[in-house]
Amino acid sequence: MMESWRRTLPAFAAFAGPTTLWLLVFFLVPLGIIWVYSFGENISLTEIRTTWTLSNYERIFEPEIVTLFWRTLRLAGAATIICLIVGYPVALVIATAEQKWKPWLLLIIMLPFWTNLLIRTYALLNILGARGRVNGVLEWFWTQGDALAGLLGMAGLFGERFTPVAFLGTESGVVIGLVYVHLPFAILPLYSALERLDRSYLEASMDLGAGQVRTFFLILVPLTSAGLITAAIITFIPALGSFLTPDLLGRGQVDMIANVIERQFKKANDWPFGSALSLFLLYVTFIILAIRALIDMQAAKGRRA
Repeated sequence: MMESWRRTLPAFAAFAGPTTLWLLVFFLVPLGIIWVYSFGENISLTEIRTTWTLSNYERIFEPEIVTLFWRTLRLAGAATIICLIVGYPVALVIATAEQKWKPWLLLIIMLPFWTNLLIRTYALLNILGARGRVNGVLEWFWTQGDALAGLLGMAGLFGERFTPVAFLGTESGVVIGLVYVHLPFAILPLYSALERLDRSYLEASMDLGAGQVRTFFLILVPLTSAGLITAAIITFIPALGSFLTPDLLGRGQVDMIANVIERQFKKANDWPFGSALSLFLLYVTFIILAIRALIDMQAAKGRRA
């Protein structure tokens, strides 16, 4: 076996070498520079001195930054939960569809990736704006108020003047945007888990008298828990670092941590603090992935036992 490995080592190195070099030059080296900057201080508009100070990391725990991190976690968590709730039934429909329809249904899910994120976000501005499509539909219902009130007895719900619902510049609007952008990231892992599921367990549950609801929550969800966790992580981590969606839909009133990081590099010219914020977000991501790895290890030990 070792002899076989020695024979294939040059071929392995030939394929792995360019990839390793690319990651080293364009990932690890820039990340190392940012890490060094995080321990530095601005001594002029264009010069940073590395003093190995921890003051940039201490600033992260200031009340306004902690509040910002909490909002970022809350919005990303809310978007992740909504994506899982919406994505699970969609993934289940695709997994149980006829074989000839599955590629087309998956194509529909992946179509948004073929369009630039900026264009899709501007489309949301058109939909969620004060004179957008959603408010247009709501206004139409408002104009039919007299007829609807007489038909459904809802006279108290209609006034004399329609007031547009505010989506832009609100947390709800940002969550809607995050769900719109990251929903495919939740659907695809869930579909993969449901596609590999042994359906005889579901049939046995139904044969033993469990209804569809009990089978769903007691059999289907636990059996696909690994896919749920993967979908949650794959959705939560990109949402945690989202910049464009809160920037456009938040209108400067609902910032997430990535928006503040961008301002440190472009407007405030405080690269050391921006580097510390970036790395702190990276540390949070690593912690999440480490927790996921520990869960997998515990599950593997349980299966072996």
